[in-house]
Amino acid sequence: MEAPAAGGTTPAPSNGPSFGTKLVNTVRIRGQKFLDNSVPHKAARWIFLVLSLSGYLVRTYYLKGWYIVTYALGIYLLNILIAFLTPKVDPAMAAFDDDEEEEGAALPTKNSEEFKPFIRRLPEFKAWLSAQRAVIIAIVCTFFQAFNVPVFWPILVLYFFILFGISMKRQIRHMIRYKYIPFTTGKPKHKGKEGAGKVIQT
Repeated sequence: MEAPAAGGTTPAPSNGPSFGTKLVNTVRIRGQKFLDNSVPHKAARWIFLVLSLSGYLVRTYYLKGWYIVTYALGIYLLNILIAFLTPKVDPAMAAFDDDEEEEGAALPTKNSEEFKPFIRRLPEFKAWLSAQRAVIIAIVCTFFQAFNVPVFWPILVLYFFILFGISMKRQIRHMIRYKYIPFTTGKPKHKGKEGAGKVIQT
């Protein structure tokens, strides 16, 4: 039994968070704040992604290994690209989608329909964040020999380009068939016919 403290009372046990919990929470809050502040800096974010990806490729080129990690990274980035170019509601499945009644989610299919901006399945910021995390994880993997699985890398390169070609061909056909562009360039402005007379304002 513990001896009572001076005054006949025992000290109350500390119920506060541990140092590790405080550290994790602090890192999480600061990381989220950094991400929130980086949202408007679109160009800087993508430039950093390109630089980090280039650094990874240069590192693996000089190390001459980690081909399976590079292949997995390429497939993951390809999936991000396809989701980035795909509309939130697929026009081919709109009639069978339970969420087709969401306002502004579907794409206009006729010129007479109201202008609606292109809504991606994977938003721009989430696409960047997912790609950046994947590149950082791939860089970390190059520091561990366990991920350096010996493979015949030309087969991986050939297989990746085949998948890339098939996926992009399918995506382009989808764009042509449903007549949409995966970018919003602004609401179109309609001009009246020339020589129709002056508009009288009252």
